[in-house]
Amino acid sequence: MKKQVITIAGAGSGYTPGILLTMLNHEHFEVKEIRLYDDDSQKNSDMEIIIDYLLEKGNYDVSLIRTENPKEAFTGADFVFSQIRVGKIDMREKDEKIPLKYGVVGQETCGLGGFSYGMRSMKGFLELVDSIQQYAPEAWILNYTNPETIIAEAVRRKYPEAKIINACDMTIIIEEVVSDSFGYNRENWIPVYYGLNHFGWYDSIYDDDLGRDVMPEVIERFRNEGLNVEGQETSWAQTYQNMRLIVQNFPTHLPNNYLEYYLYPNLAVEQADKEYTRANMIMDGRLKKIKETVKNIQNQENLDQINYESSEHGQYIVDIAVSILHNKNDRFMLIVPNKGSIPNLREDAVVEVPCYVNANGVEPISLRFDIPDFHKGLMEAQVASEKLLVDGFYENSYQKVLEAFTLNQSVPNADVAKKILDEFIEVNGDHWVELN
Repeated sequence: MKKQVITIAGAGSGYTPGILLTMLNHEHFEVKEIRLYDDDSQKNSDMEIIIDYLLEKGNYDVSLIRTENPKEAFTGADFVFSQIRVGKIDMREKDEKIPLKYGVVGQETCGLGGFSYGMRSMKGFLELVDSIQQYAPEAWILNYTNPETIIAEAVRRKYPEAKIINACDMTIIIEEVVSDSFGYNRENWIPVYYGLNHFGWYDSIYDDDLGRDVMPEVIERFRNEGLNVEGQETSWAQTYQNMRLIVQNFPTHLPNNYLEYYLYPNLAVEQADKEYTRANMIMDGRLKKIKETVKNIQNQENLDQINYESSEHGQYIVDIAVSILHNKNDRFMLIVPNKGSIPNLREDAVVEVPCYVNANGVEPISLRFDIPDFHKGLMEAQVASEKLLVDGFYENSYQKVLEAFTLNQSVPNADVAKKILDEFIEVNGDHWVELN
């Protein structure tokens, strides 16, 4: 099989080294050329220095190109891995802090911060897909760009035939933490999960080695013991404590941890630091590490401290690419148009469900059961609010976006929704489409 040409869109991200090392160390994925593409030339240049060093250190026989030119980035590419962040970390900080001023959830993919990011992402991501369709229409786009259900809906409307797979590794992270906490081997699990991105539940977790559904005992131990959060960042440890509260109060299913923002928005706001949010943590962590690493490489100092390595984040998306290349039909949780996968949910919803991936792309499974009314009601409202946001984007409609903001389940009333919307319009400027 021929070696692959890979383009990383949003290459300046701190996730890039982990993705590329995972790719280069995968025995079933041979890479000929890596192209780093980012519209921020400084971030792209910094990442080129890091990746060039890692390639030389690992003695990888791969060519490396850095470019801010879409034609050069995409022409002849086999895969485009997208992790663009429109507005960068500075706008993420505003997404998180503006809602908190009004006592509303401030989070990058959930609530109104997620909607602000979604409006930016739709504009920037569709421009990216435009370029890919122009220069590499046969390339597979493997998308990590958030918020994923909103992105997926926007792309579906404009490019229904685009070869795009929308993936989120959060379910993998949840399964890893749960299995490690309670002594299971996640590799033996066949989970059944349904929902929207960052908004779903496990219905069962069949353990092939044990020959049974282990979810009832997982839930029982979770309720009584909680998860092992040793070594987790403080913010993530708090998240898993909140997840335990969801399991204690709603013990029929194992939830996605992001449901804390919709079921307990009051708790999320209470626990948040309005002056120092997740964006600030990343500025002081991952982004600072990039600058320090570049400086060390340029000065040939502290090279033994450069510790980038393969990552679960990278493993997930590379495994999807491998399943396409080798027609493996491996199973992943992916974001797809519903079309009956969840029988009692509207057909045109964009959902996250188990899917098989092969040379033809994605084949979603059908759950063959109706989801509970509690979950369905929550999802229907969220689907409607997300669709209204996409409507507002395409129609340049202030009214539709206001309706989306008002319907979002983290928002207490329309008055607050309007105040936050008007402030987001002001700070986002040209990152958003003009609303009339």
